[in-house]
Formats: sequence, structure tokens, C-alpha cells
Amino acid sequence: MSSRLGIIDLGTNTFHLLIVDKNGDAVTNIFHESRPARIGLGGINKKIITQEALQRALAVLNHFREKLDEFGVAPDSTFAFGTSAIRNAENQADFCAEILSKTGIAITVIDGNREAEYIYKGVRHGADIGDSPSLIMDIGGGSVEFIIGNKSQIFWKQSFEIGGQRLMEKFMRNDPLSQGDRKNLYNYFEESLIPLANAVHQYSPDKLVGSSGTFDTLVDIDFHFRVNNWPPKSQTDFQLPLEEFYRAYALILSGNHNDRMQIPGMIELRVDMIVVAVCLVDYVLKSYGIRKIQISSYALKEGVVAELVSK
Repeated sequence: MSSRLGIIDLGTNTFHLLIVDKNGDAVTNIFHESRPARIGLGGINKKIITQEALQRALAVLNHFREKLDEFGVAPDSTFAFGTSAIRNAENQADFCAEILSKTGIAITVIDGNREAEYIYKGVRHGADIGDSPSLIMDIGGGSVEFIIGNKSQIFWKQSFEIGGQRLMEKFMRNDPLSQGDRKNLYNYFEESLIPLANAVHQYSPDKLVGSSGTFDTLVDIDFHFRVNNWPPKSQTDFQLPLEEFYRAYALILSGNHNDRMQIPGMIELRVDMIVVAVCLVDYVLKSYGIRKIQISSYALKEGVVAELVSK
């Protein structure tokens, strides 16, 4: 019995729509689109989704609604997930009610733990992470999920509310980022990530496996540098050599917004947030002595599909 499913990931920065056909255990991707909604902008550190953010969300979701209808996805086969910006918003109920009434899309708000589980399932599906413990990391606009696991199980997981939009609003007072602000940022990582330091000490992961946003862009920058092209659409498992990460890191931190836009592979949506995000990656690599980076282009939405298929 085949069925068509629609999965929507309402991220803090980007909304994603994935439409798949499920036939027993087999899954075929039918349609995939990501659009900026930036619902964290201007309100995330105040625990509010602004009126402007709601309007941007509605514009994207009305477009997704048309796609769901066009591809014949039934309402009870549509699964929409709200993450960091929505779960922390004091006006969450109003936001979800407004979206439901205007688009017919019902949002399920998930906590950081659930988000980490979905991310793990997606990452593991997209990349062969192997048998030894890996540190999986997903940098969102609102939260960052860290999972220590191998291809068969999770050993430890935690979501931290230190996503790129939050960090930018707190620390990026100048562009390029000043030495002083960079130092404050790294001190903030040190304070915020104590539970992670303990877990890394316990499980000794030997590589970093990145997913989402920043990591996708780092892959794009790497491919443009090496082969002057975008990565092949069908590839979901990538190795990013440490020296290539640091080549991109140096470029990203050395210039301002316009300079970063000139980096081949950079996209407008990511151009500012990537500054604080690569600082976080650098912090993790250096603090925990990790020398290998793998990247999976599958994340939360593919994890949801994997779970729906296994049920």
C-alpha cells in the first residue's frame, strides 16, 4: 500500500517542505523545497514571534499549501513540526492557531529531545557514520542539537538554545566580528556547553558529523573551490577535510557581509549566521580534539520520514 506524505520543518531561519511516496519500506522523494521565513528575526531572544515574522511564515506556508494540494497530499498525511523559535515563544498558541486557520496546516511543536532524535535518524539515514561514537551536530537558527551516537544507537543527546540567530543578536555587534566579540562568543560556548564537555569526555567521539544549514553551505563552498560546481544532488554523505573547513573559516571571518557574498557557494540566507556558526564548529573541534568532519545532507525532516516508514 503506497501513500504520499508531506513533512514540513518550521525552522527558526528556514522552512522546509519534503513530499515523499512511501511504498512499504521504500521511499521516493517527490518534491523538496526550502524557503527563508526567518521567524526568529527580531524576537527570538525576547521569546516572541513578531507580527512581521508571522506574515513571512504565512507567505511560505501558503506556498507550501499549494504544493501539498498540487501533489495530492492529504491533510492527515501532512506532518508539520515547530522547533526552537516556536517552542520558546510566549505567543506560540496564537501563532499556531493563525497558521492553522489561514493555511490548514496543523503544527506539532516538539521539544529539543525529540528534535535531536529526529536529527539523529535523518543523519544516520543520509550518511554512513560507522560503529565508533560520533559527535553529531545540527546548528539551527534557534537551537543546536548535539547527539553522541553510532550508526545503530544514541549514547547521549541534548538540545541547547544557542542557535545562530540567537548568537548573532547577542554577539555580532560588528561586521566583521571583532576580536572582543569573538572572545565573548567563545566564553559563552564554554559556559553553555558544560554538559556536552562531560559527555564528550565520557564517550570520546572521534569525528564530528554535521547536518543542516551551515554544514550544507560548507559543502557547497568546498565543491565550488575544488570542482567549481555545486555538489551532486544525489549525494548525501560528504567528508570535509579539516584544512578545507579552516580555509572557509578564515574567509568567512576575515570579511564583512559583502565580502562573504563573494565566496563561491555562499547563499544570501546563510551569509551572516554562518559567522557565529563556524565559530561554534571551530570551538567544538578545538575543545574536544576532533580532527575529522563528515556531513550528512539529511536532517530532521528525513528523520521524520524514517520514523513514519518504520512504523
